Amino acid sequence: MEQRRIERLGREVSVVGLGTWQLGADWGSVAPDDARATLDAGAQAGITFFDTADVYGDGRSEQFCGELAERDPRVFIATKMGRRVEQLPENYTRESFLAWNDRSRANLGVEQLDLVQLHCPPDGVYEDDVVFDALDEMVDSGRIRAYGFSVETCAQALSAIARPHVATVQIILNCFRLKPLEQVLPAAREAGVGIIARVPLASGLLSGRYDERTVFAPEDHRSYNRHGEMFDVGETFAGVPYEVGLEAVRELAKLVDEGMTLAQFALRWVIDQPGVSTVIPGARNPEQVRGNAAAASLPRLRDEQLAGVRDVYSRLLRAHVHQHW
Repeated sequence: MEQRRIERLGREVSVVGLGTWQLGADWGSVAPDDARATLDAGAQAGITFFDTADVYGDGRSEQFCGELAERDPRVFIATKMGRRVEQLPENYTRESFLAWNDRSRANLGVEQLDLVQLHCPPDGVYEDDVVFDALDEMVDSGRIRAYGFSVETCAQALSAIARPHVATVQIILNCFRLKPLEQVLPAAREAGVGIIARVPLASGLLSGRYDERTVFAPEDHRSYNRHGEMFDVGETFAGVPYEVGLEAVRELAKLVDEGMTLAQFALRWVIDQPGVSTVIPGARNPEQVRGNAAAASLPRLRDEQLAGVRDVYSRLLRAHVHQHW
């Protein structure tokens, strides 16, 4: 598996990682043995970067990732904090950070966390020097090795990149969401900040497995958050209306070479963008994680394929997403 170095993190990570939201909650139920088998399959496929959060299954995902790290010390676990409180800037305090950090360290079974990301905090947090002082203190005291931000918007990403000790920025980047290519990725490359590309398959739409007849479980966010009822609508199908997404998927499928799945095409598109450090598709079983990992060994997309993605974005998708995030 190709490894890419993140300068501010001071280490390399696998170009395909694994997001573990699915193994915690909000995607339907996943049995513990299935979760462990999925994580093990990722490590066996060469994945070293695993992304989790303290709210995924109320710590369930972190616990699975901690077990994996015990079985395979090569893996790098990135977690997130900040969604356990009402999303107000005044709730992002040193005391809260310490409490959340204690909980994550217990869930993961470690004294020091590899990487902690603030989990899509509200706008005011990015401008608060006290927040960054607290995070710097956590690094200095050995609680965490590094910190980063998971963001919703390009403006938030640019604010985070401008801070001198932010190691990584996690942002939605996929064939439905091209705006980060304009400013965010160039700024991150210049600063040595890692880019973690999340939601790369647009909540599974870019797998090509869904159609107008697909029914998602009631506890799946693809049922209950289509209009942003519970959290930012951009997290569900990348903010694209479901029917529009299906139309776009059918257009994108025409660009896929024989022997490559649409999901692998979508992941390879992300990998090929200059400045991307790792892409973190989720998976619910070993077969899915192995198929995702295989995208790392596929050839770069051709210019006409890249142009085709831009064409579909311009015609069908841009009006729905570009101005929002």
